[in-house]
This record gives sequence, C-alpha cells and structure tokens, in this order.
Amino acid sequence: MDIKYLKLFCLIIISIYLGTLSMVSAKSAYNFEFNSIEGGVMPLSDYQGDVILVVNTASECGFTRQYESLQSLWNEYKEDGLVVIGVPSNDFGGQEPGTNDQIKRFCAVNFNINFPMTAKTSVKGNNAHPFYKWANDELGWMASPKWNFHKYLIARDGSLQDSFSSMVSADSSNLREKIVELLAKSELLISN
Repeated sequence: MDIKYLKLFCLIIISIYLGTLSMVSAKSAYNFEFNSIEGGVMPLSDYQGDVILVVNTASECGFTRQYESLQSLWNEYKEDGLVVIGVPSNDFGGQEPGTNDQIKRFCAVNFNINFPMTAKTSVKGNNAHPFYKWANDELGWMASPKWNFHKYLIARDGSLQDSFSSMVSADSSNLREKIVELLAKSELLISN
C-alpha cells in the first residue's frame, strides 16, 4: 500500500474515532434528538437558546396530575423562552402502556397538553435513550429518574443545570425559581 494512502486511511480512522468520542462525551443537550410523538425527529438543537424542561411522563401514574402544572408552566413562560418537553415512558410500573396516538389523545383530552412531546421512550437502564445516559453521566445516578415525572432542567447554552425528582411538581417554588433564574440569565445574554 502506498504511504500516501496509508496516511489518508489513518486520518479517516482517527476522524471517525474522534467524532465518536465527541458524541460520547457530549457537553450539550443539543447533541441529542428524540422521535416526536407526531412522527419525525425532534432535535433538541431546535430549541437552542431556550431553557428546556425535559420530563418523563406516564398516563396511568399517581403523578399524572402533574400534566396540569406542566401545561400551566408552559403557558406562563413559553413567551419568555421556556420549552417543556414530555417524554412518555413505560419504564416505571408499566404505567404508559398505550401507543403514541393513544398517549397524545389522552394528554389532549384530559389535560389540554400542547407542549412538545416525544414518542414513547426508554429512560433507564441499558435501553435508555442517549440523552438520559448523558444526563446520568453528567449529574450522577442519584439525579437519574427513579419514577415517572422526573425533570431535567437545561440552560440556554445546552448545559444540564439540575434534576428534580417526581415528588417536585412543576408548580413547586424550588423548580419555578430555578426556571426564572435561568430565563433571567437568558435575557441578559440576549441584551449583551
């Protein structure tokens, strides 16, 4: 093999390796995408510059009423740059057994949900979506979902800022204060 081709081959292999390595050690939520509940792809980069609240949801859970406070939060702050994203998951207690169409209909009819939602997605274990594996790597196992309606808060720059357990509803002062803080920081960045 000609030395010129060997060098080119080595450069290609190194490029592929470094590209894979950079995806594994992603530093931004914008590196990830979900499948949308309507079909198609939902890249988190579509929300670049917004504060994002990612919540794994379930229709048959004791916490399902949190849909109301999530919709309220979305209504109150979406004009300020907040995006709420629901991630239906059947990982905890089999409490999201429906199809994507059934989940979407349930959310619309019972809670008038109009914030973005992903297709049903695994959020724990070996089959967890790459976003959830990254979040676990970033914040540690203690901050990973232990049940439905676990929340991750992402800053305008795509960094993972905080994690909130299922027990923390979207109308809790702790979560709201953190969102308002990140939205205010976002406004400062825009004006500078």
